[in-house]
Amino acid sequence: MPTAKQIAASYRLAREAYAELGINTEAVIAKALSIPVSLHCWQADDVRGLETPKDGITGGGIMATGGYPGRARNGDEMRADLDVALKLLPGQQRLNLHAFYAETGTKVVDRDEIAPEHFTTWLGWAKSRKIGLDFNPTYFAHPKAASGFTLSHADKSVRKFWIDHGKASRRIAQHFAKKLGTPCVINHWIPDGAKDAPADRWSPRARLVESYDAIFADDTINRKLCVDAVEGKLFGLGSEEYVVGSQEFYSSYAQKQGLVLCLDLGHYHPTESVADKVSALMQFHPRILLHTSRPIRWDSDHVVILDDPVRNLFLEIARGDAWDRVFVALDFFDASINRIAAYVIGARATRQAILAGLLDPTKQIKAAEAAGRGHERLALMELTKSLPWGAVWDELCARASVPAGADWLAEVARHEKDVLSKR
Repeated sequence: MPTAKQIAASYRLAREAYAELGINTEAVIAKALSIPVSLHCWQADDVRGLETPKDGITGGGIMATGGYPGRARNGDEMRADLDVALKLLPGQQRLNLHAFYAETGTKVVDRDEIAPEHFTTWLGWAKSRKIGLDFNPTYFAHPKAASGFTLSHADKSVRKFWIDHGKASRRIAQHFAKKLGTPCVINHWIPDGAKDAPADRWSPRARLVESYDAIFADDTINRKLCVDAVEGKLFGLGSEEYVVGSQEFYSSYAQKQGLVLCLDLGHYHPTESVADKVSALMQFHPRILLHTSRPIRWDSDHVVILDDPVRNLFLEIARGDAWDRVFVALDFFDASINRIAAYVIGARATRQAILAGLLDPTKQIKAAEAAGRGHERLALMELTKSLPWGAVWDELCARASVPAGADWLAEVARHEKDVLSKR
């Protein structure tokens, strides 16, 4: 693993190489460290939640596979694991909570009745770590979601339950923002859809519009504090043929209501490029929420790695200089490997993609293209693949006082031996 002396020497050479292309690596490192990445709490416990009683996941196409030992079993264990992950991650972090991680003790509190006091411990933890909180209503893993329909359900009483849950969640998000002094991004995703071809595709979508209109009509919510996002999907477990909240639905609805559109890397056909969608959608959407995930043949939520889809996504953000118009969050859940390692691998890969995007000689590449020198454009694009970005990454880690290379594995191994193996 690289020593401090080796990191410094390699970085000097890298800084010079990038300087020849007009790139200030000092400014890039500072920018890459400042962009918040929102960690998802549900990797720690395999998307089980903390509700009382715990009946397990009953619907919604959410499934973490694998049985690696050491899963967090309660909020304290989740926060302890997150503390270990945070120590190994460079840059500004946030935490993304789902509503069914409310901690109500022995009291049964249904989703339509959750309130800020049920997240007091999470809020205190975030405040002490100086990180912001994001939030998600949990429109799945509940008896009233077992049919596969929630906000678009044909039964008005079921829809009302989920509408009230959405309203309660927005109040919680606003509370987080006020207490932590940073806006809370609240993302709405529903599992609604059909396994096989429905005769009526119209009515569920009309009901979904009605339900969301009711949720977002609450004028006691300050939208600068509670930043609402909506997330579409191509298909899911139990909704293979028809998804009510499709990409077209949410893109149009977000634009109509002034909401943030969420793009999840796993929610499209495998041949679609999410990176290509960015410049099209952001002509009309002021802001977007990005969920980094890794689909393998389907929306399987594998741990993020530095693959082409992730790199290309943030390269596109960099080339459009749209950093102040995006929110970045993780969304994967793997129960087959050490869960803290999953956090570190996925979060580091996401920030590495951010760094790589910032190191792109966009100005020179665009100039070559504008001048009709297509050969030069292509040559420069190829050159970026072999530039020493890894040396800049190691320097970034050193400045953030976190391990470079794979040195962080030792801390994960220690925590597994001392803590996880005893659960």
